[in-house]
Amino acid sequence: MTPTPITLTEKFALFDDHWNPRIIGELNDQHIKIAKVSGEFIWHSHAEEDELFMVVQGKLLMDFRDRTEEVHPGQLLVVPRGTEHRPRTESETWILMIEPKSTLNTGNVESERTRRDLQVL
Repeated sequence: MTPTPITLTEKFALFDDHWNPRIIGELNDQHIKIAKVSGEFIWHSHAEEDELFMVVQGKLLMDFRDRTEEVHPGQLLVVPRGTEHRPRTESETWILMIEPKSTLNTGNVESERTRRDLQVL
């Protein structure tokens, strides 16, 4: 495979739905994913995987049981495995995630937002 640059704005332009991650690359045993998010997700945790969230556009609010962290464009946040969290936004936000291929978006919770077969862009 010949390496080529990935233009995030081009990838984000390919979809409009929220909370439905897409795979845009692989790095060792990690998926590089993007998603548009808006509103509130569900409380969940990942027993075996850390998650990295980077904000491309907008503002991500990451709720933890004891506090809320704001993540702005160009910033990233690592959520350690086993940490209960809930992502949410006040308006549409574009995020990039790097996480093990085994990571399920809803972690330990099965819901209508669970996505098992992710589209590759």
